[in-house]
Amino acid sequence: MPFLAFDCEGPITLNDNAFEFASAIIPQGGRFFKQVSRFDDYLADIKKRENYKAGDTLKLILPFLKLFGATNKALEEFSERTLILLPKMDEILRSLLKIAPVYIISTSYRPYLVALCKRIGFPMENVFCTEVDLDRVKISQAEAKILTEIYERILSFPDIELPSSAKAPQDLPKSLRDILDEMEYLFFEKVWNLDSGVFLREVNPIGGREKAKACEEISKELSIPLSEGFYCGDSITDTEALSLLRKAKGVSLSFNGNRYALRSAEFYALGYDGEVVGEVALSFLNEGKDALYKLKVKEDKKEFGLIPREEKPLSDLISRSEETRKRVRGILIGELG
Repeated sequence: MPFLAFDCEGPITLNDNAFEFASAIIPQGGRFFKQVSRFDDYLADIKKRENYKAGDTLKLILPFLKLFGATNKALEEFSERTLILLPKMDEILRSLLKIAPVYIISTSYRPYLVALCKRIGFPMENVFCTEVDLDRVKISQAEAKILTEIYERILSFPDIELPSSAKAPQDLPKSLRDILDEMEYLFFEKVWNLDSGVFLREVNPIGGREKAKACEEISKELSIPLSEGFYCGDSITDTEALSLLRKAKGVSLSFNGNRYALRSAEFYALGYDGEVVGEVALSFLNEGKDALYKLKVKEDKKEFGLIPREEKPLSDLISRSEETRKRVRGILIGELG
């Protein structure tokens, strides 16, 4: 029996919980989060900083959430209040759980996943997510002053936009490199050594290689080879899990994915609800992976197929997928890495 694993935000829910919480707690929090998220994309995908992985935005943002009064209780209540499901995904997950082992592997904070599991009746023991304790740190007046200065400095920078063609730091304009170098100093020298820097030093977001490790752990625990595994994701935090399943000859599915996900997965799906994902998962469970090469879906509101490797058709697909992503999740969230 194969196993199924899903990213949470995108394939299951429409939120970006950390972005939305930052927007609610921090003044100009949406723009601040976006600056930090772009910096995260740079470190993970372009600079490839040692011991850094996609999704570490979720620890970089924590000292600033704490600065503006975030608590565990506030995050829990916010997550329960704002949770929005991708239409039909709750019933699809419940039906899949009856016939196969199903897991959620999410970079999101635990309180958000607890809210989701409560809402749809999903077993929390089948969830991998980012553990966080906002109440563990008290910020002194002196530290608050330093963090406020850093926060204001990051907001003072022009909007960070990374060219999709950039493969290394030298591919970026010098003015942008200077900003990113300064942000690296601010986070990994200044914030790192503060009391609230414990969030950077010790929190381990479940993104990048941690999602791939979670897939390997599931495979080992169930004694099911990765060649019989299925992973569905949509963003830069999913690339290593998607690549792992693809190389192992399992199923790697980009759902409304951005360019990072589409360049890592073997299959793609576009849709305004979870129906196409359910169809693909059931086809895989009932008939095996070979059935997916014959499965063709191209309708008004849903689409499925093999990701092309030639640059022109791949570029066209990326444009369509990212447009669908923005329509389904909203432009601000859809543009995040």
